[in-house]
Amino acid sequence: MTEQYVSDLREIDETQVAVVGGKGAHLGELSRIEGIGVPDGFCVTTDAFRRILAEAPSIDDRLDRLSRLNPDEREAIGALGAQIRRTIEGIAIPGDVAAAITRALAGLGEQAGCAVRSSATAEDLPTASFAGQQDTYLNVVGPTAILRHVSRCWASLFTERAVIYRLRNGIDHRTVRMAVVVQRMVFPHAAGILFTADPLTGNRKVATVDAGFGLGEALVSGLVNPDVFKVRDGEIVAKAIAAKQRAVQALPAGGTREVAIDAQRQEQPALTDAQVVRLVELGRRIEAHFGRPQDIEWCLVDDGFRIVQSRPITTLFPVPVTEAGDRENHVYVSVGHGQMMTDPMKPLGLSMWRLTAMVPMHEAGGRLFVDVTRRLASPVSRAGLLDVIGRSDPLIRDALETVLDRDDFVPSLPDADPGGPPTGGASAPTEADPAIVTELIERSRASIAALERDIRTKTGPALFDFLPAAFEEHKRVLGDPLNLRAIMAAMEATWWLNDKLQEWLGEKNAADTLTLSAPDNVTSQMGLALLDVADVIRPRAEVVAFLQGVRDENFLEELAEIEGGTEARDAIEGYLDRYGMRCVGEIDITRPRWRERPDTLVPVILDNVRNFEPGAAERRFEQGRRKARKKEQEVLSRLRALPDGDRKADETKRMIDRVRSFIGYREYPKYGIISRYFVYKQALLGEAERLVQAGVLAEKEDAFYLTFQELHDVVRSNRVDDRLIRRRKDAFRSYHALTPPRVLTSDGEAVTGAYRRDDVPAGALAGLAVSAGTIEGRARVILDMAEADLEAGDILVTPFTDPSWSPLFVGIAGLVTEVGGLMTHGAVIAREYGLPAVVGVEQATRLIRDGQRIRVHGTEGYVEFLS
Repeated sequence: MTEQYVSDLREIDETQVAVVGGKGAHLGELSRIEGIGVPDGFCVTTDAFRRILAEAPSIDDRLDRLSRLNPDEREAIGALGAQIRRTIEGIAIPGDVAAAITRALAGLGEQAGCAVRSSATAEDLPTASFAGQQDTYLNVVGPTAILRHVSRCWASLFTERAVIYRLRNGIDHRTVRMAVVVQRMVFPHAAGILFTADPLTGNRKVATVDAGFGLGEALVSGLVNPDVFKVRDGEIVAKAIAAKQRAVQALPAGGTREVAIDAQRQEQPALTDAQVVRLVELGRRIEAHFGRPQDIEWCLVDDGFRIVQSRPITTLFPVPVTEAGDRENHVYVSVGHGQMMTDPMKPLGLSMWRLTAMVPMHEAGGRLFVDVTRRLASPVSRAGLLDVIGRSDPLIRDALETVLDRDDFVPSLPDADPGGPPTGGASAPTEADPAIVTELIERSRASIAALERDIRTKTGPALFDFLPAAFEEHKRVLGDPLNLRAIMAAMEATWWLNDKLQEWLGEKNAADTLTLSAPDNVTSQMGLALLDVADVIRPRAEVVAFLQGVRDENFLEELAEIEGGTEARDAIEGYLDRYGMRCVGEIDITRPRWRERPDTLVPVILDNVRNFEPGAAERRFEQGRRKARKKEQEVLSRLRALPDGDRKADETKRMIDRVRSFIGYREYPKYGIISRYFVYKQALLGEAERLVQAGVLAEKEDAFYLTFQELHDVVRSNRVDDRLIRRRKDAFRSYHALTPPRVLTSDGEAVTGAYRRDDVPAGALAGLAVSAGTIEGRARVILDMAEADLEAGDILVTPFTDPSWSPLFVGIAGLVTEVGGLMTHGAVIAREYGLPAVVGVEQATRLIRDGQRIRVHGTEGYVEFLS
């Protein structure tokens, strides 16, 4: 096959990324859109880059070493990258490659000023823009200089920032090739960037134009603040004109320079309003052509626009897909914020949660959302929804109210049954009857036992015929009216106690102490049970030493071979028999469970061995129970001393009994869900293993990148689309870079919400008070439970905590999370253990440094920094 070293931009389209890189492919495609002006040019292809690498075999070894580094080893990355760049720049461009470039250059004018621009094959992709990672050179004049700068562009594939970006995005250095775009320079009056969606809010209907005088380099480099225009539906809805004191201009002999702008011109707009609107119209055409919002670099030359780049905006959170042709406004609430798991989920996890959920859900960016538009449109259901959400997560309520304040975004409809579980009210039982909880737990256990029994005989298509009925039983147990009544009883009693005791006694969040060590809380029992495991291991020195060296999930087999190891193994196995279906991010069925990766628990067990004395679990529970009892007596005594005190005390006693009867059960339905999930997962992994043995799947985990229905089809047909699995893996990797919003509109706007409070001291971080008390200590910022290294008295700071984190709670003094609400699992367990806790603290893991001393105000709801 003959290698082609140069391609004219007009001969290129977006299918040729492997040959001309992302930038080259986009520019070629842009030049094909009627009415879009793109400066003439050509692309030096990746064939030329391959020739250069072939001239330097020593690069192979350096690439191997580079691939073994992690993104934080900046010094080593910088040194290796510099060696590779020097090698590439030192290689003479082969004669035939140089001749091809020189011939193409003659077509532009040999002495014409040119832009020489890097175009990597992993650049300007839908999932990773790589914007600014490689080099661009402006106004390069003459063949010799052009060839020198082409070499520099090739070498820039190995700048420190480009290497780190690839490492963080999981892209193999060897799979990336560099092409180089050479274009005739344009010398603009003004230049800048057009975003066809608002890059700050994500709103797809609002375009943003940044504009400055001269070349766009002045804006990109931060030399000047740009004029900013916002355009919606063909009209400028906002503009801010900056004082533009400097500009970058091209020099006649080549290169660029900074120049001062005349004082009287500095505050003149770089574009007229009409030009802004016309530019946005061009942007909308480009966006329509590529099918997604674009980040467009433009130049204004003689009142005509030239487009010098267009790439996807990869930072926008995707909009949930609605039915084809649906043009109505929609408001979506994040499921992950309620479930304390905002990481992306794999396709099988998403589809399984949707198939077993009580309400319809929509998918976007690897996360799930519930459409609440109809509930917001009806006055009565709106009030109920905002009340329940506001008590749980004030940021979501504020975000919804922000949307409601906008005229006509949510239509007003007559009251109707909104569907879904009740939002509160009369359904809760009036009396505290512990037999209700006993009955509900027994019903759940019986249903799961039946599932385990019936699924054993099901394989192949028969399994997929069986599972839909299992999902219906799953939803029947969850939707059992008695189940919903018990949950609401706990929540409403908690709210009543907090509201009334603040009104009558001036006490904030009094229910937090009254719920300590409530019975039947499977999640708090899970944390305490791991203390009992530590009690078995602590006196066995050889076992402790062995566990300190554990590195993989197969350690239990080896454990029985050392002295005292059999008892330790039995204790861990007993724990896994009851709780092994749990894990971090457990709502995603594809996440590895503790039973599958028991080594995940080892660091927590060792922390418990080090930080606690024998019998700690029983003592902790009993201390909490006594503290709650004492608080109850104190509250009732104080109430009886008030006017009408006997009535108030009697009502409060009924609510205390109700909350202690039902608040522990609040955690059980999730335990039941996750228990079922493990049964489903084992059956589905059995099918995946058979597909691997049949040569259909490369590895069983590939099944996680298929939806339930797609996996069903693969099992039935014994055929799979490998390209689909590769695309899903790339998309899943890219979703990790996205921050899911609490509230998202169909316009793509991410609405964050705010705390409307004036009681937070200056410099403190506001959040939601979920567990009373004040504590000072060392902040431990932990993003991965498996890497936790906690000492007694530490304060855990983390993005979110689902029930699987509760074993860590027994060893900490306080809790701060970025996500959570009053009745989410982390909050419930923090109250169970008496840990001061503040949740919903925006960017807590970035603003609080690991090791920093902080004070957590769990009653008031904020976090202070201490010197």
